[in-house]
Amino acid sequence: MPGTTTRWATPVAWSIWPATCESAGSDVQPAVRNYAVVTAAYWGFTLTDGALRMLVLLHFYRLGYSPFTLAFLFLLYEAAGILANLIGGWLATRYGITRMLAVGLATQVCGFALLSLLDPQWTAAMSVAWVVLAQGICGVAKDLTKTASKSAIKVTQAQVRQQGPGQLFRWVAWFTGSKNAMKGVGFFLGGLLLQTLGFRHSLWVMAALLGAVLLGVLASLPPMMGKAKASRSARELFAKNAGINALAAARVGLFGARDVWFVVGVPVFLYSMGWTFTMVGGFLAAWTIGYGLVQALAPQLVRRSPDGLSLEVPAARRWSAGLALVPLALAAAVGLGAPHLQWVVVSGLAVFGFAFAVNSSLHSYLVLACAGSEKAAEDVGFYYAANALGRFIGTLLSGLLYQWGGLMVALLGSSVMLGICWLFTLALPTSRGQTSGARA
Repeated sequence: MPGTTTRWATPVAWSIWPATCESAGSDVQPAVRNYAVVTAAYWGFTLTDGALRMLVLLHFYRLGYSPFTLAFLFLLYEAAGILANLIGGWLATRYGITRMLAVGLATQVCGFALLSLLDPQWTAAMSVAWVVLAQGICGVAKDLTKTASKSAIKVTQAQVRQQGPGQLFRWVAWFTGSKNAMKGVGFFLGGLLLQTLGFRHSLWVMAALLGAVLLGVLASLPPMMGKAKASRSARELFAKNAGINALAAARVGLFGARDVWFVVGVPVFLYSMGWTFTMVGGFLAAWTIGYGLVQALAPQLVRRSPDGLSLEVPAARRWSAGLALVPLALAAAVGLGAPHLQWVVVSGLAVFGFAFAVNSSLHSYLVLACAGSEKAAEDVGFYYAANALGRFIGTLLSGLLYQWGGLMVALLGSSVMLGICWLFTLALPTSRGQTSGARA
């Protein structure tokens, strides 16, 4: 209606960009600009990161590697992120977010260059060791970049608080959702590059693209953005408040539940059902893009409260409980031999992706809502270290469970991990007073 504003119907992109720029005033326009630069830089990084995963997965599956070996190729990539997030958050607090974002981008370029040196004449053992090492470097790069980027949201949002309590949720949702949509494009790009340019030349092209992004970051962002007094001891670094601790534990279960059947199980299952590599890569790309779009729309799917917690935390509990039922139902369908099984799995994966996207967006918002402003990078780093631990566990189990009992066992493992996620959401604080803990 004319003269009224409907918060729930506002398109996500417009609720973030024009409204903020027009009404915030000149004092906060640099903050909005920094948010836009960081988001664009992370898009470029995620595009190449998604392409890398598809390059490695398809290239080595074509060479005859087993499901467990394929999962093993990504283990150091995931494991490296645990320590990279913790250290990256501390370094970003001490030396500034811009510097750590630049370090993450440069590290990824080094990982691409190292991976491009892979020699087809090497033995299988030497090739696996080389790829695992290069993937480990790329894993460090990913989580340094992620921690720096998401910490930048907290820093810039603090300067535009007059936009209302929903501003942080909208910024986080748009950032996370658009990033994952870009990752889906990366999946498609990886398959396309592998088919047209080959493995080595594809890596060179991606390294050049990311080098251009790095130069843009160095030229556009203030070098000291987010710099604060860092924790002086490991005990202080790990002494998070109750909300951060509960979210970190829930995140382990949430992302482990996704990767336990998504990393190896789904691509291999679809390929075994007669799908081509192009079809598998295209489907995974479409799924990830759709998942990202739902993440961006999450603020319109979840009722928001003035305090930012009292309605959002119960929503996180409900969505995680509902999500746990999806892989359980799919496991029953696989076990009973449902007709047209591949399409049952594809449909179930779409439902899973929708509910998972809302869960992920809620969690990403809540960690910033609970984080302290002074050391937001450390809080975010701690949380995403748990995220990396969940991906590591899920990746390992993805190969093991699928090789042991097929897709049904992988789906059961996913449901168990989501049950664990739901249990930890019960410990989340529902008011600002409950988030105070060992440190601010």
